[in-house]
Amino acid sequence: MKTRWILNVLILFVITVVASFSPRELLLAAEHPNVLFFLIDDLRPELGCYGNTHVKTPNIDALAKAGVRFERAYCQFPLCNPSRSSMLTGRHPPVTGVLDNSTWFGATHPDFVSLPRHFKDKGYSVLRTGKVFHGGIDDVDAWTEGGEKRTFEGAISDRKPPVNQKQNSDRIVTLEGDGESHQDYKTATRAIDYLRRHGKGDKPFFIACGFTKPHSPPTAPKKFLDMYDPKSVPLPPDFQPRPTVPEGFPKPSVPVRNGDLFVDRDASPEEAREVIRAYWASLTWTDWNLGRVIAELDTLKLRENTIIVFWGDHGYHLGEKGKWSKHGSLWEIGTRVPLIVIDPQAKGNGSSSPRPVQSLDLFPTLCELCGLPTPGGLAGHSLKPLLANPQAEWSHPAFSVFGNAKGVSGVAVRTQQYRYVEYDGGKAGAMLFDEQADPNEMKNLVDDPKLAAVKSELSKLAKLHSQSR
Repeated sequence: MKTRWILNVLILFVITVVASFSPRELLLAAEHPNVLFFLIDDLRPELGCYGNTHVKTPNIDALAKAGVRFERAYCQFPLCNPSRSSMLTGRHPPVTGVLDNSTWFGATHPDFVSLPRHFKDKGYSVLRTGKVFHGGIDDVDAWTEGGEKRTFEGAISDRKPPVNQKQNSDRIVTLEGDGESHQDYKTATRAIDYLRRHGKGDKPFFIACGFTKPHSPPTAPKKFLDMYDPKSVPLPPDFQPRPTVPEGFPKPSVPVRNGDLFVDRDASPEEAREVIRAYWASLTWTDWNLGRVIAELDTLKLRENTIIVFWGDHGYHLGEKGKWSKHGSLWEIGTRVPLIVIDPQAKGNGSSSPRPVQSLDLFPTLCELCGLPTPGGLAGHSLKPLLANPQAEWSHPAFSVFGNAKGVSGVAVRTQQYRYVEYDGGKAGAMLFDEQADPNEMKNLVDDPKLAAVKSELSKLAKLHSQSR
């Protein structure tokens, strides 16, 4: 008798709780997983899980073991705002019209619905912490919480770059303690707060957590810098003290001036090792902050119903070809990015995929994984087949471009084996690499008669991509 009474009370309690939710909220909670999306600034695949045995990134490496690591993922533009605007709208940079760090895509394309706005419109709690869109150019209406008003009206920011940029171009910032005073520490803390407040809510969440480091200047608490000995830091095989176009390569392939580090001055081998060491320390600190967020996700037992994405916005030169930035680079090192996707239901978890994929593939991927309709007009392709089988056939090359307000000046095409780049439609030169034989891109094969057919096919793809917008 007592047992039946207790059972009736429990049934009544469940009915009461269920009745407090609307049918829409129940549907969202039951059928649509959460999303935890990490966005990292200026991060090339300089990680343990990508084969760098010097760098300490245990938390990111653990994500790679839990999900699918994409070996050949590429941004669509080697600069923050164009790359992020492309990924977050699912459209190529020439289509968004964002080819610099000053343009807001929504002013000229109010019909483009961004990735977070789409999830918000479909009933998710969409929460921002840290850098997601470029600084000062937030899609403020996309967020349930955490949005920031744009710092300008219209399409173009009138903010000027710092006058004394080169004075701080290679300084190393050392933080006290665990870096509590820095925005990245606060970004992780805010993500943890979101998890605690929304993790057991009546709606699924989409948390975008954007860390600014290892963006210049290299920044980390002292204990992270102490993890690395600069004397043990290897220099790249094509290291040069200043930006240098190798013989036999197009002049536009290496801009004459660095944009971030060693601006207007040479880098000695000793100074280069110090800065690379600081870049690594900065990255290890980012890994530590990310680990704080993942630990909270696991404490709250949310892992089984949360899709995790780890993404870098573009590549970065650390002395390769004498370059210390990403600006203008259509080399592999300038456009290849780290990408890890963990779908708890995916059969391919724990593996890596060698297929060339693009940052803008993430929009349709997350829509499909979360059971949401995919908006029309997106240029990417869902990665779900590769999450199920990382070795599956994949016929889509990756495209990256570079240019400015006057238009696109360079186009890169990446296939499984080759990378082809042409400037001004080939009028200003071209580059072709067999990436399997020459991963450091030391030999330009564009005039090799044995690869004439390869060059012709990739040039056609580059020109079609230029015309498709």
